[in-house]
Amino acid sequence: MDNSSGVGVIDKAAHVLDALEAGPTTLAQLVAATGLARPTVHRLALALIHHRLVARDIQGRFVLGSRLVELASAAGEDRLIASAGPILMQLRDATGESSQIFRRQGEWRVCVASAERPIGLRDTIPVGTQLSMKAGSAAQVLLAWEDHDRLLEGLQAARFTPTVLAGVRRRGWGQSLGEREPGVASVSAPVRGPSGRVIAAVSISGPIERLTRQPGRLHAEVVCNAGRLLTEALRKNND
Repeated sequence: MDNSSGVGVIDKAAHVLDALEAGPTTLAQLVAATGLARPTVHRLALALIHHRLVARDIQGRFVLGSRLVELASAAGEDRLIASAGPILMQLRDATGESSQIFRRQGEWRVCVASAERPIGLRDTIPVGTQLSMKAGSAAQVLLAWEDHDRLLEGLQAARFTPTVLAGVRRRGWGQSLGEREPGVASVSAPVRGPSGRVIAAVSISGPIERLTRQPGRLHAEVVCNAGRLLTEALRKNND
């Protein structure tokens, strides 16, 4: 499908923003992702920085800028969060465990929506909580489909291995046992944006005593289904 609008500079700027959807990106990675000439990508990125649509992180990599957050807020709702409530509650009720959605923000993953288990022992992760990208099944999912350079960078000091991430890609879901916090298990699946990129992870988490040492065997199917429902909701909202 041809996504060209016929206005070349706008299309190229959109390619740059699409490439930044997955997280912090070097100039070389932007060139590879967009297929545009290096001088063109550099010029566009600097112009987008001027308008706060793009920014740089502390390592000098390009990231989506604060103006996009302001524009999204002005639009009235975040499509992912707007779709999340009923799906997370269904997931919580189906598994009996707290459910969450995480997005990557730089070196962290941030809980942007959740449905807590109402009673009993639970893993409470309030909306806005920042957790490490180095441990946990949501971090595995958010990293597993990154390009080679980001994958290697993300694996540095991580609690999981390249073999674990290969398993996540093969199965379509991740699980963890005490990676983020002793005694806590979790299962996560990807949520994809309209472009097909993994933009979030949907998860359940709770004590290993309930989820067992093979939480994926118990809950992967229903977690993956929640990820598909969220992906479909984003696609419909984009039509």
